[in-house]
Amino acid sequence: MSVNVTKEKALTEEQQKELDSALEKARNALAIIETYDQEKVDRLCQAVAWAVSNKKTFTRLTEMGIEESKLGDYESRMNKRFKIRGILRDALRQKSVGIIEEIPEKGIVKYAKPVGVIASIVPTTNPDLTPAGSAIYAIKARDVVIFSPHPRAKNTSFETVQLMRDALEREGAPADILQCLTNVNIPMTKALMERADLVLATGGKDMVKSAYSSGTPAYGVGAGNSTMIIDETADIEEAARNSMLSKTSDFGSGCSADGNLIISDQIFDQFLDQLVKEGGYIADEEEKEKLRNVMWDNEGKRLPTTVAISPQELAEIAGFTIPTDRKFIIVHGDGIGKEYPFSGEKLTTLMAVYKYEGEFENALDMMRAIYEVGGKGHSCGIYSFNDEHIHRLALAAPVSRIMVRQPQSKANAGAFDNGMPMTSSLGCGTWGGNIVSENVNLKHYMNTTWVSRKIPLDRPSDEELFGDFYDADLEN
Repeated sequence: MSVNVTKEKALTEEQQKELDSALEKARNALAIIETYDQEKVDRLCQAVAWAVSNKKTFTRLTEMGIEESKLGDYESRMNKRFKIRGILRDALRQKSVGIIEEIPEKGIVKYAKPVGVIASIVPTTNPDLTPAGSAIYAIKARDVVIFSPHPRAKNTSFETVQLMRDALEREGAPADILQCLTNVNIPMTKALMERADLVLATGGKDMVKSAYSSGTPAYGVGAGNSTMIIDETADIEEAARNSMLSKTSDFGSGCSADGNLIISDQIFDQFLDQLVKEGGYIADEEEKEKLRNVMWDNEGKRLPTTVAISPQELAEIAGFTIPTDRKFIIVHGDGIGKEYPFSGEKLTTLMAVYKYEGEFENALDMMRAIYEVGGKGHSCGIYSFNDEHIHRLALAAPVSRIMVRQPQSKANAGAFDNGMPMTSSLGCGTWGGNIVSENVNLKHYMNTTWVSRKIPLDRPSDEELFGDFYDADLEN
């Protein structure tokens, strides 16, 4: 969910006092954590991760977050505690203190240093996961974090941070390594970003834009519009099952949730039948028009009232009913372009399906057109056993990550059965207005000092360098 950052308002005296105090405490805590050795920071990472990701505690945080924000699905959000385990796994397997890499043949030795005070902007859809993941990577890098929670889920974020603060204190570390603002609003968040050393902006495009214009180095994320190609070689049951899992995860609230399926005409009808078996409801033309009217306004702006809700509630708001056992709604794409809102990001339990005919290049053309509507830089995927098709998609897609035969929203931010770095922040490159086109992970939380020693001369001859262009006469 995006936050409108266009309103300008001065901080209240109370807000100014809270921010000044938080920054002073953060600097004091930073002076301590930056002296810790690898063993100490690793133990602190384990402590804060367990404090919030054990089943009993995360159950409470999940219930609290959904009740507070009125967004998301309990069962699938509970699974996000495993993401915290994955982030911890990745953090523990890397060095972050002192020498972290040596390249003898280049004479290079790399040393890790903290980036300092991080301002972490927390989205309303991940009020517990984002603070936990950011805290693990930040502590590993010997940083301190001040979290700015979304007002709609601030109590959940505050409780999550408090649990981690308690864990730090039990280990004899300053609780103020992690802090969470309480009097939070847009001006407060902007003021925090301006005074921090690094900004991690997970949220809507307006918030990311604000982070980049704060004057502070920032990692932002772009909008998604995940699109999957299902070619004629796909395992239909596998692809339909994974599409359901991705679409229904936390009621489709994530930017990674399958939004558009581009399906070969050779298997289109069979695949739709399988989607129905997996819990899909195919809306007719009248129902689709009703859905359009409640999901977008007349100017094509996504309306917040239908974001991240169950398909039954979505249908009810639109003015019709669907069976209680249906897990998501399917609409036939009626075109691709700005004037066809179903080809854009949905952020709820609804997907659009498109049929491509003939050559695979036609699927790629449809994919390209969809990303012109939105979602460039984020994610796409493919269900295929044709390596040439996978290769051609990788060459053509203007995205930072492509999932092959995997449920998009459960895989592209890292999974235990793929090699993507675990994270809750997905950089989208210059396509999405971001500085990185990879999963934001530990290395982005550290400064690195390169120490260089002399090596044997590595200077090729001019003939080697210039090849056929070299003309000895011009050098003499």
